[in-house]
Amino acid sequence: MGDSAGDAAAAVLDAYRGELTGYCYRMLGAYSEAEDAVQETLVRAWRSIGRFEGRSSLRSWIYRIATNVCLDALASGRRRALPMDLSGPSEGATPPGAPSDGTLWIEPCPGGGGDPETAATAGESVRLAFVAALQYLPPRQRATLVLRDVLDFSAREVADLHGSTVASANSALQRARATLSARRQGAADGPSATPPPDAVQRALAARYASAFSRYDMDELGMLLHVDATLCLPPYAKWMRGVGDIRAWLTGPAVGCRGSRLVPTVANGSPAFGQYRPRPDGAGYEPWALQVVEFADDRITGITAFRDTARLFPRFGLPNRLS
Repeated sequence: MGDSAGDAAAAVLDAYRGELTGYCYRMLGAYSEAEDAVQETLVRAWRSIGRFEGRSSLRSWIYRIATNVCLDALASGRRRALPMDLSGPSEGATPPGAPSDGTLWIEPCPGGGGDPETAATAGESVRLAFVAALQYLPPRQRATLVLRDVLDFSAREVADLHGSTVASANSALQRARATLSARRQGAADGPSATPPPDAVQRALAARYASAFSRYDMDELGMLLHVDATLCLPPYAKWMRGVGDIRAWLTGPAVGCRGSRLVPTVANGSPAFGQYRPRPDGAGYEPWALQVVEFADDRITGITAFRDTARLFPRFGLPNRLS
């Protein structure tokens, strides 16, 4: 392949990077791994594009490569999770214990899942809980469900992508839907995951940021759904309910008083870089990336990711505030 032809092919393939990142993120549950998988996909596609015969669309062909890359990455069988996938809720007044460093945690992704053009319509398909639920599906079922129900591939396209029959692809989709439905029913005691309109989310997020910065427990209590959850990867601890969240914030986490929140977006939801006051009084230091989810006019979940050294640069957040 000549230099000009190679450059042209690379440009055509790179146009798929955004949507492929969203797909690989849903498959793998980790944004860093998704980026690596997409890069590997594009390299394989560039090397093989001279053999592309046009029997399927270019998009289907690229997704076949991406699916195989993800299936290879998932061959170890280890599943990523959120704290609530591992144990029941605990009391808010108790310390979190030691980090569960041996656990593979779901990672947050910037914006709406890797593709800026679809961020506004990503909806539930990129929420943390949905991405965690996907990890319970066998990898091929996971790919089938995401391709059909999120990316609108046809049954024939998915069958060709997997090298299977349409009947087999439809059967895999039905089993995947049934598994996710059962998981939703199993979590029926929690609040609805349907988010309100963007304008309502922005207003609620602003109220939350103000209340948290002032450490106004009464205002925070009014914003929280009665069954709201708070979890703290890499700690296995999580809690449910206004009382336990308040006990956590006024007990083990009381050092968060006086924090500043810098807004961003993660997994299609409002998020904040949280900076706690430095003990020496010289500004604020990174503490957590908070992903805040809403239903109706209440907060239903707060996930505070503590790996700020990796996450803050990814979300364009400064390494300290003066």
